[in-house]
Amino acid sequence: LAVLLCAAASMTAHGLEVGDLAPDFELQGSDGQTHRLADYRGKTVVIAWFPKAYTRGCTIECKSLAENGSMIRAYQAAYFMASVDPIEDNVGFAEQQKADFPLLSDPSKQTARAYNVLGSSGLAARHTYYIGSNGRIVAIDKNIRPSTSAEDIAAKLAELDVPQVF
Repeated sequence: LAVLLCAAASMTAHGLEVGDLAPDFELQGSDGQTHRLADYRGKTVVIAWFPKAYTRGCTIECKSLAENGSMIRAYQAAYFMASVDPIEDNVGFAEQQKADFPLLSDPSKQTARAYNVLGSSGLAARHTYYIGSNGRIVAIDKNIRPSTSAEDIAAKLAELDVPQVF
C-alpha cells in the first residue's frame, strides 16, 4: 500500500502535461454565469491563471486581454482569466479593467489544485492552459509576459492551428 501511495503522490507531483485530459471545472464568472469546461467541448479553451486581483502584474495582464482581446476573438476559442479570489473581487476587478471576457473565481481552490497552479502562498501561479476541442491539454505556458498576454495567446492559438473566425 505504501508503494502505491508513493507512486500516486509522484504522479500528481508532476502535474498536468500536454496530452492529458483537462480537469473539468464549474466556476462562477465575473459575467454572472457559471462556466463549465464541459460546456465548451468542440472549442479551444484558454485559461489564464493569475495570482490576485488588483495587484500590479495581474492588472497589466487583465488590461492586455481587455484592450487586445480582438486578437484572441479572431480564433474559435473561449478565453478566461482565473484566480482563487472571491467572486466579488473578480467582478470588481473585471469592471475596473473593463474586461469583456469572464474572470473565473475558484475560492475553494479545488480547480487550482487540479490544474497544479496552487502555490505554497495559497495563490494561483501565473500559468496559461490551452485545452483542445477534444478536452485534452494542447499547451501549457508558464512564462507569461503580462504586458503582451493577449498577443502571446493569439500567437499560440495560431501556432496550435486553431481555426480563425471569418
